Amino acid sequence: MAASGALGIIVNPHSGRDARRLFARAGTSTIDDKRNQVTRIVVGAAAAGCARVLLSRDAFRIASAATDALDLPTKIELLDLPTTGHARDSECAALAMQEAGCGAVVVLGGDGTSRTVARAWPDVALLPLSTGTNNVFPFQVEATVAGAAAGLVAAGRLAREAAAARAKVVRIRCDDGRESMALIDAGMLVDDHPGSLLQVDPAKLARILLTRAEPASVGLSPIGGLLLPCFAEDDFGVCVRSRTGPDRMTRGRVLRAPISPGLYEDVAIEGADRVELGEEIVWQGPGLLAFDGDREIVLAAGEAARLRVVREGPFVIDPRRARRAAADAGLFLDLGHWHDHRGAAGATCC
Repeated sequence: MAASGALGIIVNPHSGRDARRLFARAGTSTIDDKRNQVTRIVVGAAAAGCARVLLSRDAFRIASAATDALDLPTKIELLDLPTTGHARDSECAALAMQEAGCGAVVVLGGDGTSRTVARAWPDVALLPLSTGTNNVFPFQVEATVAGAAAGLVAAGRLAREAAAARAKVVRIRCDDGRESMALIDAGMLVDDHPGSLLQVDPAKLARILLTRAEPASVGLSPIGGLLLPCFAEDDFGVCVRSRTGPDRMTRGRVLRAPISPGLYEDVAIEGADRVELGEEIVWQGPGLLAFDGDREIVLAAGEAARLRVVREGPFVIDPRRARRAAADAGLFLDLGHWHDHRGAAGATCC
């Protein structure tokens, strides 16, 4: 479907509120925080000339409370979609916004929320904002600025290529046909279980494959980043090999890394290797594969998973790059005249 000049906004109400806060010192993203951010995103998008904003209704009334009192020259639509309280909600919202022809989507959540949206809509133009815990993929930027940057792309006033770059992802395929992907990190754990929401125990961490190994981050990414830094623009990934078990600290080198906000742990390192784009890495079971913090695939003994880092992820809108391009093109000059020229149909707000 052709782009309609619409901006989609997807909010994970549960991001920044998980069980990892019981064992680390991460802050909490409240419902009121998210409502305020959504309001600012919509205001920014309207200021950038975006004609239409789509949100999905949620059990916490984040979308409706954030937009009820707004008086803007932008049409605001609330999609009535089933809610489950799980990642499926973000997936359904992404598919609905794709069908509606949204030119860009802002996602409020962590690495996992952005991963859900990217799996549902692989070539989405995405601006991720951080409201989660161990976040590397989302930006930490003021929401009004982010809304304007995404609104420019959604409205077609700024070309996607001027504001966004395609992200790297890890593609995973098991020999039995199971497939998955990760935006930042794929890890293999031993003696762990699916569905756990706790941060990774370094004593159980055998392997990591990273699209971004960033030293100034938290989670699994800095384990690679403090050994072999790798950033979003670099055309390679990083594979870290570590030792597991109770005697892991008795031999080899030990890295102290921030695996969660306010929490440093020691990781027993065997080595870190540069992985070229498209190069295949094979991991053998037994083990549990986790992607961007979500533990998903159990590998039995003898089963293999094949992993590659490829630049086939979503198009990530960089708000700073977008604003610079907008400034160079004078897109915020005389914008009121552009609103007037658009006509009264674009001035409704529901």
